[in-house]
Amino acid sequence: MKVATWNVNSIRTRLNIVTDWLQQRQVDVLCLQETKVQDHDFPRSPFEDLGYKVYISGQKSYNGVALFSLKPLDDVSCGFSPIVGEVGDLDVQKRVISGIANGVRIVNLYVPNGSAIASEKYEYKLAWLKMLKQYLQALQTQEPEICVCGDFNIALEDKDIYTNKARDKHIMSSPVEREALNQVLELGFQDAFRKFSDESEYSWWDYRSGGFARNRGWRIDHHYLTDKLYQQATKCWIDVEPRKLEKPSDHAPVVVEF
Repeated sequence: MKVATWNVNSIRTRLNIVTDWLQQRQVDVLCLQETKVQDHDFPRSPFEDLGYKVYISGQKSYNGVALFSLKPLDDVSCGFSPIVGEVGDLDVQKRVISGIANGVRIVNLYVPNGSAIASEKYEYKLAWLKMLKQYLQALQTQEPEICVCGDFNIALEDKDIYTNKARDKHIMSSPVEREALNQVLELGFQDAFRKFSDESEYSWWDYRSGGFARNRGWRIDHHYLTDKLYQQATKCWIDVEPRKLEKPSDHAPVVVEF
């Protein structure tokens, strides 16, 4: 099975790029983040015409996640609350969608950015990651095999960033954020990309200052797998080709095969 994650930074803006990519790569499941569209306005038909079942959880102008699958998904749910109950304001932003494909629970996430260290948005991000741990713990009692993927807005290792300048003081690489994500991974999840590469490769490049042309990137889009899936993984790679196109997303898709 081939599963891809991609922050598309507006599905309507990137519609042709995504449909062209799907025709080339023919992944079984595509997990999208930052779709930035309400459900009733989501452009479903171009993907349905390619044979994909479409599952969405979106909102106007911000956030939004979606799953495309060549086969119908089982037990699709949106947000934390269907699994863990009341979560306060942590489901107001549409950032979580999951479903079961071929016996594997696919969890698609758009982790909050956090804006700036010590800001309210930073505290929200940390609270969100704490809830993510509870959510995945609950899922593990139901589903033995889980693939957690998406835009995590965290570069977990120093080699996931193009520069070593002020890493500890930068959003997406602060020690507190990294520790919060490591607490989640301690549930038994492993980084699929690092099974196949120890190199500094990136999945996001800032639009500003020629970030992509200068390869000033960050690896913040991840696939984390439970042990059996991790052992079964045969490939995980970052497809930089869509980032070279005109008016691309600032993220590249990341694909895992198992």
